[in-house]
Amino acid sequence: MARDGSVVPADPQAVVKKKTQSSRSWIMFDATGQGSLLDADKYAIMHRVQIHARDLRILDPLLSYPSTILGREKAIVLNLEHIKAIITAEEVLLRDPTDENVIPVVEELQRRLPQSSAGLQGKEYLGGQNDAEAAEDDESPFEFRALEVALEAICSFLAARTTELEMAAYPALDELTSKISSRNLDRVRKLKSAMTRLTARVQKVRDELEQLLDDDDDMADLYLSRKAGSSSPVSGIGASNWFASSPTLGSRISRASRASLATVRLDENDVEELEMLLEAYFSEIDHTLNKLTTLREYIDDTEDYINIQLDNHRNQLIQLELFLSSGTVCLSFYSLVTAIFGMNIPYTWNDNHDYMFKWVVIVSGVLSAVMFVIITAYARNKGLVGS
Repeated sequence: MARDGSVVPADPQAVVKKKTQSSRSWIMFDATGQGSLLDADKYAIMHRVQIHARDLRILDPLLSYPSTILGREKAIVLNLEHIKAIITAEEVLLRDPTDENVIPVVEELQRRLPQSSAGLQGKEYLGGQNDAEAAEDDESPFEFRALEVALEAICSFLAARTTELEMAAYPALDELTSKISSRNLDRVRKLKSAMTRLTARVQKVRDELEQLLDDDDDMADLYLSRKAGSSSPVSGIGASNWFASSPTLGSRISRASRASLATVRLDENDVEELEMLLEAYFSEIDHTLNKLTTLREYIDDTEDYINIQLDNHRNQLIQLELFLSSGTVCLSFYSLVTAIFGMNIPYTWNDNHDYMFKWVVIVSGVLSAVMFVIITAYARNKGLVGS
């Protein structure tokens, strides 16, 4: 669509392959799955889908906004990681169609947005208008089909990132337990940081789906086709005034109008279809979050194991230091005796005292050994060293 609002047709296959397109471009899909490249500024987009600037700002890739699903009067504003789209009752506007992560979404929208008209024609030919209407009722609204494509894409994307992280993390953690080194520690640190960031992204998507499931009014706001149908004027009031001269006919039309309004209100409160859709993908994203939680627990267990190993090595070093200190004390006693007998002794003491050297060496050595044994036994008795 040009800046004046005109639509420029384009081959979707060619669109997704053009990497030279601006990162802020849009692609529009209609109910038949046909895509058209839009060259429009934000004011043209706001006028086309009738949303406020603050809603369009959520889809700005230059700004960091968490995952959000907002229901507006005539549009659904969808910001799920790299999937930034505006869904109406008749078309889907997807941002950055040339992004490598968005290309699968573009292809899936082409495939799943068109309604299956073959089944409708067959049932109408065989069973008449009622069967055709029943088949039409079985078909999900346009906005739900587009929303399902986005939810399936983001759940699959996050699940794939989680699987890649698991395949890299578990071998790295096992290698770290077998060999503690700076390289392995740095590798696990990076994986843990990546896991923390991915967990936050998955948690935000899960919280957004849970918030929608907990509020029926928010889910009712996403029924764009229903709101578009209920906004059409009801002819009951005008008919009752037109046939006011006929009490019987007027009362019948009045009752029919009240019944029609009650049916509309009942349909507005019926969110079972959307609830089932959201619950399915909530379970899938919750399963992904559980896998990340399990991985976090495994990392925590590995860290505890590493700390236990380090504590054990530290205790062994303390025990070795205790033995060395005990030996040093005993050798200090032996050195003390040596120092005493190495003093200047009168020369006359050397006569007939040769035996003293032998006994002094033996007795001082035995006393040092006994002292070392006593210190070691005391340390073992007090539990300072292992048995």
